[in-house]
Amino acid sequence: MQNNNSFDLSLNLNVRGMPLSATLHINELSNKLKQQGKKVYKFGLGQSPFPVPKPVVDELRANAFQKDYLEVKGLKPLREAVADYHSRRNEIQRSAENVLIGPGSKELMFLLQFVYYGELVIPTPSWVSYAPQAKIIGRQVAWIKTKEINKWRLLPDELHKICENDHYKPRIVILNYPSNPTGVSYSCEELQELADVARRHRVILLSDEIYGELNFKGDHCSIARFYPEGTIISGGLSKWCGAGGWRLGTFTFPDSLSGLLDGMASVASETFTSTSTPIQYAAIKAFKGGIEIERYLWDARKILFALRIQVRTILSDGGIDSPEPDGAFYLFINFSNYSEKLKSKNIFTGMNLTARLLENTGVALLPGSVFGRPEEEFTARLSYVDFDGAKVLAAAETIRPEDPFPNNFINTHCSHMLEGTRAIVDWIKSL
Repeated sequence: MQNNNSFDLSLNLNVRGMPLSATLHINELSNKLKQQGKKVYKFGLGQSPFPVPKPVVDELRANAFQKDYLEVKGLKPLREAVADYHSRRNEIQRSAENVLIGPGSKELMFLLQFVYYGELVIPTPSWVSYAPQAKIIGRQVAWIKTKEINKWRLLPDELHKICENDHYKPRIVILNYPSNPTGVSYSCEELQELADVARRHRVILLSDEIYGELNFKGDHCSIARFYPEGTIISGGLSKWCGAGGWRLGTFTFPDSLSGLLDGMASVASETFTSTSTPIQYAAIKAFKGGIEIERYLWDARKILFALRIQVRTILSDGGIDSPEPDGAFYLFINFSNYSEKLKSKNIFTGMNLTARLLENTGVALLPGSVFGRPEEEFTARLSYVDFDGAKVLAAAETIRPEDPFPNNFINTHCSHMLEGTRAIVDWIKSL
Protein backbone atom coordinates (compact mmCIF):
# COMPACT_ATOMS: atom_id res chain seq x y z
CA MET A 1 0.00 0.00 0.00
CA GLN A 2 1.41 3.39 -0.99
CA ASN A 3 2.13 5.86 1.79
CA ASN A 4 -0.07 8.91 1.14
CA ASN A 5 2.49 11.09 2.89
CA SER A 6 5.22 10.27 0.35
CA PHE A 7 5.94 12.00 -2.95
CA ASP A 8 7.52 10.96 -6.21
CA LEU A 9 10.16 13.68 -6.35
CA SER A 10 11.56 14.85 -9.66
CA LEU A 11 15.05 15.85 -8.60
CA ASN A 12 17.41 17.77 -10.85
CA LEU A 13 19.38 15.11 -12.72
CA ASN A 14 22.64 16.90 -11.84
CA VAL A 15 21.88 16.37 -8.15
CA ARG A 16 20.13 13.00 -8.11
CA GLY A 17 22.20 10.45 -6.22
CA MET A 18 24.79 13.00 -5.13
CA PRO A 19 26.11 12.21 -1.62
CA LEU A 20 27.17 14.63 1.08
CA SER A 21 30.55 16.25 0.58
CA ALA A 22 33.14 13.64 1.59
CA THR A 23 34.76 15.86 4.20
CA LEU A 24 31.45 16.63 5.90
CA HIS A 25 30.35 13.00 5.72
CA ILE A 26 33.51 11.70 7.39
CA ASN A 27 33.17 14.33 10.12
CA GLU A 28 29.55 13.40 10.84
CA LEU A 29 30.42 9.69 10.81
CA SER A 30 33.35 10.26 13.17
CA ASN A 31 31.15 12.20 15.58
CA LYS A 32 28.51 9.47 15.47
CA LEU A 33 31.09 6.80 16.32
CA LYS A 34 32.39 8.92 19.20
CA GLN A 35 28.85 9.33 20.54
CA GLN A 36 28.61 5.53 20.52
CA GLY A 37 31.58 5.46 22.86
CA LYS A 38 34.16 4.35 20.29
CA LYS A 39 37.66 5.79 20.19
CA VAL A 40 38.06 7.80 17.00
CA TYR A 41 41.00 9.64 15.50
CA LYS A 42 39.43 12.46 13.48
CA PHE A 43 41.97 12.76 10.66
CA GLY A 44 39.27 13.25 8.02
CA LEU A 45 37.89 16.80 8.25
CA GLY A 46 40.23 19.65 7.35
CA GLN A 47 39.23 22.07 10.10
CA SER A 48 41.72 24.34 11.83
CA PRO A 49 42.32 23.14 15.40
CA PHE A 50 43.15 26.64 16.61
CA PRO A 51 40.74 29.13 18.18
CA VAL A 52 39.88 32.39 16.45
CA PRO A 53 42.42 35.05 17.54
CA LYS A 54 41.21 36.96 20.59
CA PRO A 55 41.22 40.43 18.95
CA VAL A 56 38.93 39.11 16.22
CA VAL A 57 36.58 37.47 18.75
CA ASP A 58 36.49 40.72 20.75
CA GLU A 59 35.56 42.60 17.59
CA LEU A 60 32.72 40.17 16.88
CA ARG A 61 31.45 40.57 20.42
CA ALA A 62 31.57 44.36 20.11
CA ASN A 63 29.55 44.23 16.89
CA ALA A 64 26.97 41.61 17.85
CA PHE A 65 24.33 44.35 17.83
CA GLN A 66 24.88 45.06 14.12
CA LYS A 67 21.70 43.86 12.42
CA ASP A 68 21.23 45.69 9.12
CA TYR A 69 21.67 44.17 5.69
CA LEU A 70 24.94 45.23 4.13
CA GLU A 71 25.89 45.84 0.52
CA VAL A 72 25.73 42.69 -1.58
CA LYS A 73 29.43 43.01 -2.42
CA GLY A 74 30.31 43.37 1.24
CA LEU A 75 31.00 46.01 3.89
CA LYS A 76 33.19 48.64 2.27
CA PRO A 77 35.70 48.97 5.16
CA LEU A 78 36.13 45.18 5.02
CA ARG A 79 36.67 45.22 1.27
CA GLU A 80 39.22 48.00 1.77
CA ALA A 81 40.96 45.89 4.44
CA VAL A 82 41.09 42.88 2.11
CA ALA A 83 42.50 44.98 -0.72
CA ASP A 84 45.12 46.46 1.61
CA TYR A 85 45.96 42.96 2.88
CA HIS A 86 46.80 41.82 -0.65
CA SER A 87 48.89 44.94 -1.16
CA ARG A 88 50.92 44.17 1.98
CA ARG A 89 51.15 40.40 1.55
CA ASN A 90 51.12 39.87 -2.20
CA GLU A 91 52.45 43.14 -3.62
CA ILE A 92 49.41 43.63 -5.85
CA GLN A 93 47.36 46.81 -5.93
CA ARG A 94 43.62 46.40 -5.56
CA SER A 95 40.79 48.58 -4.26
CA ALA A 96 37.56 47.89 -2.41
CA GLU A 97 35.81 47.77 -5.79
CA ASN A 98 37.84 44.68 -6.71
CA VAL A 99 36.64 42.64 -3.70
CA LEU A 100 33.56 40.49 -3.23
CA ILE A 101 32.59 39.11 0.19
CA GLY A 102 30.54 35.94 0.53
CA PRO A 103 29.37 33.39 3.13
CA GLY A 104 32.46 31.24 2.65
CA SER A 105 34.76 30.96 -0.35
CA LYS A 106 32.91 27.74 -1.24
CA GLU A 107 29.77 29.72 -2.06
CA LEU A 108 31.75 32.23 -4.10
CA MET A 109 33.33 29.42 -6.12
CA PHE A 110 29.87 28.08 -6.90
CA LEU A 111 28.70 31.51 -8.06
CA LEU A 112 31.79 31.93 -10.24
CA GLN A 113 31.11 28.68 -12.06
CA PHE A 114 27.45 29.58 -12.43
CA VAL A 115 28.15 33.02 -13.87
CA TYR A 116 31.09 32.13 -16.14
CA TYR A 117 30.19 29.80 -18.97
CA GLY A 118 33.32 27.74 -19.46
CA GLU A 119 35.18 24.53 -18.74
CA LEU A 120 36.63 23.91 -15.29
CA VAL A 121 40.23 22.66 -15.34
CA ILE A 122 41.31 20.90 -12.14
CA PRO A 123 44.67 19.29 -11.33
CA THR A 124 44.35 16.06 -9.37
CA PRO A 125 44.46 15.47 -6.51
CA SER A 126 42.25 18.42 -5.65
CA TRP A 127 39.79 19.59 -3.00
CA VAL A 128 36.64 17.52 -2.91
CA SER A 129 34.07 20.20 -3.85
CA TYR A 130 35.46 21.79 -7.03
CA ALA A 131 34.19 19.08 -9.40
CA PRO A 132 30.83 18.40 -7.68
CA GLN A 133 29.98 22.10 -7.93
CA ALA A 134 30.64 21.93 -11.68
CA LYS A 135 28.40 18.86 -11.92
CA ILE A 136 25.55 20.61 -10.09
CA ILE A 137 25.70 23.54 -12.50
CA GLY A 138 26.23 21.36 -15.56
CA ARG A 139 29.73 22.49 -16.48
CA GLN A 140 32.42 20.33 -18.08
CA VAL A 141 35.42 19.30 -16.00
CA ALA A 142 38.85 18.62 -17.49
CA TRP A 143 41.19 16.81 -15.14
CA ILE A 144 44.95 17.24 -15.24
CA LYS A 145 46.52 14.15 -13.72
CA THR A 146 49.61 15.29 -11.87
CA LYS A 147 52.38 12.93 -10.75
CA GLU A 148 53.62 11.93 -7.33
CA ILE A 149 57.22 12.30 -8.50
CA ASN A 150 56.45 16.02 -8.96
CA LYS A 151 54.86 16.20 -5.49
CA TRP A 152 51.43 16.24 -7.21
CA ARG A 153 52.08 19.81 -8.45
CA LEU A 154 50.75 21.20 -11.72
CA LEU A 155 53.57 21.67 -14.24
CA PRO A 156 53.49 24.33 -16.99
CA ASP A 157 53.71 21.68 -19.74
CA GLU A 158 50.72 19.84 -18.30
CA LEU A 159 48.64 23.02 -18.33
CA HIS A 160 49.76 23.83 -21.88
CA LYS A 161 48.82 20.38 -23.20
CA ILE A 162 45.23 20.61 -21.99
CA CYS A 163 44.79 24.09 -23.48
CA GLU A 164 46.62 23.83 -26.79
CA ASN A 165 44.02 21.75 -28.69
CA ASP A 166 41.40 24.50 -28.35
CA HIS A 167 43.21 27.71 -27.64
CA TYR A 168 40.04 29.85 -27.58
CA LYS A 169 37.93 27.65 -25.35
CA PRO A 170 36.79 29.55 -22.23
CA ARG A 171 38.33 27.99 -19.14
CA ILE A 172 38.70 28.47 -15.43
CA VAL A 173 41.85 26.81 -14.08
CA ILE A 174 41.95 26.16 -10.35
CA LEU A 175 45.29 26.43 -8.59
CA ASN A 176 45.17 25.67 -4.85
CA TYR A 177 48.31 26.12 -2.76
CA PRO A 178 49.38 25.19 -0.20
CA SER A 179 47.28 22.35 -1.50
CA ASN A 180 44.37 20.53 -0.02
CA PRO A 181 45.01 17.53 0.05
CA THR A 182 48.84 17.53 -0.26
CA GLY A 183 50.05 20.59 1.67
CA VAL A 184 52.47 21.22 -1.20
CA SER A 185 53.02 24.74 -2.55
CA TYR A 186 54.94 26.54 -5.33
CA SER A 187 57.92 28.86 -5.42
CA CYS A 188 57.64 32.29 -7.05
CA GLU A 189 59.70 31.02 -9.98
CA GLU A 190 57.34 28.08 -10.53
CA LEU A 191 54.33 30.38 -10.36
CA GLN A 192 55.90 32.69 -12.93
CA GLU A 193 56.18 29.76 -15.37
CA LEU A 194 52.56 28.74 -14.80
CA ALA A 195 51.46 32.36 -15.22
CA ASP A 196 53.21 32.56 -18.60
CA VAL A 197 51.22 29.53 -19.85
CA ALA A 198 47.95 30.89 -18.43
CA ARG A 199 48.52 34.22 -20.19
CA ARG A 200 49.37 32.50 -23.48
CA HIS A 201 46.04 30.66 -23.45
CA ARG A 202 44.07 33.52 -21.85
CA VAL A 203 42.55 31.31 -19.17
CA ILE A 204 41.02 32.64 -15.98
CA LEU A 205 42.98 31.48 -12.95
CA LEU A 206 41.12 30.90 -9.71
CA SER A 207 43.97 30.98 -7.24
CA ASP A 208 42.64 29.33 -4.09
CA GLU A 209 45.00 30.70 -1.45
CA ILE A 210 42.87 29.90 1.60
CA TYR A 211 45.92 28.22 3.22
CA GLY A 212 48.40 30.92 2.19
CA GLU A 213 48.99 32.20 5.71
CA LEU A 214 49.75 28.66 6.85
CA ASN A 215 52.82 28.39 4.62
CA PHE A 216 55.32 27.09 7.17
CA LYS A 217 57.96 29.67 6.25
CA GLY A 218 55.45 32.52 6.15
CA ASP A 219 56.54 33.39 2.60
CA HIS A 220 53.47 32.54 0.53
CA CYS A 221 53.67 33.97 -2.99
CA SER A 222 50.53 34.76 -5.03
CA ILE A 223 50.44 33.96 -8.74
CA ALA A 224 48.45 37.20 -9.12
CA ARG A 225 51.81 38.99 -8.99
CA PHE A 226 52.71 37.42 -12.34
CA TYR A 227 49.31 37.18 -14.05
CA PRO A 228 47.36 40.04 -12.46
CA GLU A 229 44.96 40.59 -15.36
CA GLY A 230 43.61 37.02 -15.31
CA THR A 231 43.76 35.93 -11.67
CA ILE A 232 41.03 35.86 -9.05
CA ILE A 233 42.39 35.32 -5.53
CA SER A 234 40.16 33.25 -3.26
CA GLY A 235 40.61 33.60 0.49
CA GLY A 236 38.73 33.78 3.75
CA LEU A 237 38.87 33.22 7.49
CA SER A 238 38.34 29.48 7.79
CA LYS A 239 41.87 28.06 7.74
CA TRP A 240 44.41 30.65 8.93
CA CYS A 241 42.01 32.36 11.34
CA GLY A 242 40.37 29.22 12.71
CA ALA A 243 36.90 30.52 11.81
CA GLY A 244 35.46 27.89 9.49
CA GLY A 245 32.03 28.06 11.08
CA TRP A 246 31.87 31.84 10.72
CA ARG A 247 31.48 31.38 6.96
CA LEU A 248 33.25 34.36 5.44
CA GLY A 249 35.09 34.16 2.13
CA THR A 250 36.70 36.72 -0.15
CA PHE A 251 37.28 36.95 -3.90
CA THR A 252 39.67 39.61 -5.16
CA PHE A 253 39.45 40.44 -8.88
CA PRO A 254 41.51 42.52 -11.30
CA ASP A 255 39.79 45.43 -13.07
CA SER A 256 39.79 43.36 -16.26
CA LEU A 257 37.39 40.85 -14.68
CA SER A 258 35.01 43.36 -13.09
CA GLY A 259 32.19 42.01 -15.25
CA LEU A 260 32.51 38.65 -13.50
CA LEU A 261 32.41 40.32 -10.10
CA ASP A 262 29.28 42.26 -11.03
CA GLY A 263 27.61 39.15 -12.43
CA MET A 264 28.32 37.21 -9.26
CA ALA A 265 27.02 40.08 -7.14
CA SER A 266 23.78 40.10 -9.14
CA VAL A 267 23.23 36.39 -8.50
CA ALA A 268 24.22 36.85 -4.85
CA SER A 269 21.56 39.55 -4.49
CA GLU A 270 18.94 36.97 -5.49
CA THR A 271 20.31 34.18 -3.30
CA PHE A 272 22.20 34.90 -0.07
CA THR A 273 21.63 38.72 -0.12
CA SER A 274 24.70 39.51 1.99
CA THR A 275 27.13 37.92 4.42
CA SER A 276 26.54 38.01 8.20
CA THR A 277 26.90 41.61 9.35
CA PRO A 278 28.66 41.14 12.73
CA ILE A 279 31.13 38.72 11.16
CA GLN A 280 32.02 41.20 8.42
CA TYR A 281 32.82 43.84 11.03
CA ALA A 282 34.98 41.34 12.95
CA ALA A 283 36.77 40.30 9.77
CA ILE A 284 38.11 43.83 9.33
CA LYS A 285 40.27 43.23 12.39
CA ALA A 286 41.49 39.89 11.02
CA PHE A 287 42.59 41.31 7.66
CA LYS A 288 44.19 44.40 9.18
CA GLY A 289 46.35 42.12 11.31
CA GLY A 290 48.57 43.42 14.08
CA ILE A 291 51.10 42.11 16.59
CA GLU A 292 48.74 39.66 18.31
CA ILE A 293 47.59 38.12 15.05
CA GLU A 294 51.15 37.88 13.73
CA ARG A 295 52.23 36.04 16.90
CA TYR A 296 49.19 33.77 16.55
CA LEU A 297 50.18 32.91 12.97
CA TRP A 298 53.83 32.40 13.88
CA ASP A 299 52.93 29.92 16.64
CA ALA A 300 50.30 28.12 14.52
CA ARG A 301 52.81 27.58 11.70
CA LYS A 302 55.48 26.47 14.14
CA ILE A 303 53.16 23.91 15.75
CA LEU A 304 51.90 22.52 12.45
CA PHE A 305 55.42 22.28 11.05
CA ALA A 306 56.73 20.41 14.10
CA LEU A 307 53.74 18.06 14.14
CA ARG A 308 54.03 17.43 10.41
CA ILE A 309 57.62 16.28 10.87
CA GLN A 310 56.73 13.73 13.52
CA VAL A 311 53.59 12.39 11.84
CA ARG A 312 55.32 12.06 8.50
CA THR A 313 58.34 10.37 10.10
CA ILE A 314 56.17 7.75 11.80
CA LEU A 315 54.43 6.98 8.50
CA SER A 316 57.64 6.97 6.47
CA ASP A 317 59.34 4.61 8.92
CA GLY A 318 56.32 2.36 8.45
CA GLY A 319 56.67 2.34 4.66
CA ILE A 320 53.86 4.81 3.98
CA ASP A 321 55.07 7.57 1.66
CA SER A 322 53.93 11.18 1.22
CA PRO A 323 55.32 14.33 -0.43
CA GLU A 324 56.83 16.80 2.01
CA PRO A 325 54.25 19.55 2.64
CA ASP A 326 55.10 23.26 2.54
CA GLY A 327 52.08 24.38 4.54
CA ALA A 328 48.48 23.76 5.65
CA PHE A 329 47.76 20.65 7.76
CA TYR A 330 47.56 17.74 5.33
CA LEU A 331 49.56 14.73 4.22
CA PHE A 332 48.59 12.89 1.04
CA ILE A 333 49.77 9.43 1.95
CA ASN A 334 50.40 6.46 -0.31
CA PHE A 335 50.00 2.84 0.80
CA SER A 336 51.25 1.40 -2.51
CA ASN A 337 54.16 -0.37 -0.77
CA TYR A 338 51.48 -2.60 0.77
CA SER A 339 49.32 -3.02 -2.34
CA GLU A 340 49.77 -6.80 -2.64
CA LYS A 341 49.14 -7.29 1.04
CA LEU A 342 45.98 -5.16 0.85
CA LYS A 343 44.66 -7.08 -2.15
CA SER A 344 45.26 -10.37 -0.37
CA LYS A 345 42.80 -9.10 2.29
CA ASN A 346 40.19 -8.19 -0.36
CA ILE A 347 41.04 -4.50 -0.19
CA PHE A 348 41.11 -3.30 -3.79
CA THR A 349 40.35 0.43 -3.61
CA GLY A 350 41.24 3.44 -1.53
CA MET A 351 37.65 3.50 -0.30
CA ASN A 352 37.94 -0.13 0.86
CA LEU A 353 41.17 0.75 2.63
CA THR A 354 39.88 3.76 4.56
CA ALA A 355 36.62 1.99 5.49
CA ARG A 356 38.50 -1.01 6.90
CA LEU A 357 40.99 1.24 8.68
CA LEU A 358 38.18 3.15 10.39
CA GLU A 359 36.42 -0.06 11.36
CA ASN A 360 39.52 -1.72 12.79
CA THR A 361 41.40 1.20 14.36
CA GLY A 362 39.06 4.19 14.66
CA VAL A 363 41.32 6.24 12.37
CA ALA A 364 39.27 8.34 9.93
CA LEU A 365 40.99 9.20 6.64
CA LEU A 366 39.61 10.21 3.25
CA PRO A 367 40.48 8.08 0.21
CA GLY A 368 42.34 9.61 -2.72
CA SER A 369 39.39 8.90 -5.02
CA VAL A 370 37.33 11.74 -3.49
CA PHE A 371 40.15 14.08 -4.52
CA GLY A 372 39.98 12.98 -8.14
CA ARG A 373 42.43 10.08 -8.02
CA PRO A 374 41.67 6.62 -9.50
CA GLU A 375 39.55 4.39 -7.26
CA GLU A 376 42.12 1.57 -7.37
CA GLU A 377 44.90 3.86 -6.10
CA PHE A 378 45.83 3.32 -2.46
CA THR A 379 46.17 6.99 -1.53
CA ALA A 380 44.45 8.92 1.25
CA ARG A 381 44.45 12.33 2.89
CA LEU A 382 45.41 12.67 6.52
CA SER A 383 44.51 15.91 8.33
CA TYR A 384 46.80 16.35 11.32
CA VAL A 385 44.40 18.53 13.28
CA ASP A 386 43.04 16.24 16.00
CA PHE A 387 44.46 18.06 19.01
CA ASP A 388 43.43 20.84 21.39
CA GLY A 389 44.62 23.87 19.47
CA ALA A 390 43.88 26.35 22.25
CA LYS A 391 46.01 24.45 24.77
CA VAL A 392 48.89 23.94 22.34
CA LEU A 393 48.86 27.63 21.37
CA ALA A 394 48.92 28.61 25.05
CA ALA A 395 51.93 26.35 25.59
CA ALA A 396 53.67 27.75 22.50
CA GLU A 397 53.20 31.30 23.76
CA THR A 398 55.42 30.51 26.77
CA ILE A 399 58.33 29.87 24.39
CA ARG A 400 60.12 32.73 22.63
CA PRO A 401 59.26 32.78 18.91
CA GLU A 402 62.89 32.44 17.89
CA ASP A 403 63.48 29.40 20.16
CA PRO A 404 62.74 25.84 19.03
CA PHE A 405 60.19 23.75 20.88
CA PRO A 406 61.54 21.39 23.54
CA ASN A 407 62.06 17.84 22.30
CA ASN A 408 58.95 16.55 24.07
CA PHE A 409 56.64 19.42 23.09
CA ILE A 410 54.68 17.61 20.35
CA ASN A 411 54.70 14.31 22.29
CA THR A 412 53.17 16.09 25.27
CA HIS A 413 50.61 18.28 23.54
CA CYS A 414 49.66 16.26 20.43
CA SER A 415 49.85 12.71 21.78
CA HIS A 416 46.45 11.75 20.31
CA MET A 417 47.69 12.60 16.81
CA LEU A 418 50.83 10.54 17.24
CA GLU A 419 48.89 7.63 18.75
CA GLY A 420 46.48 7.58 15.80
CA THR A 421 49.35 7.75 13.32
CA ARG A 422 51.05 4.78 14.95
CA ALA A 423 47.73 2.93 14.81
CA ILE A 424 47.76 3.31 11.01
CA VAL A 425 51.25 1.80 10.75
CA ASP A 426 50.48 -1.01 13.21
CA TRP A 427 47.33 -1.92 11.30
CA ILE A 428 48.88 -2.00 7.84
CA LYS A 429 51.79 -4.13 9.12
CA SER A 430 49.47 -6.55 10.88
CA LEU A 431 47.43 -7.44 7.77
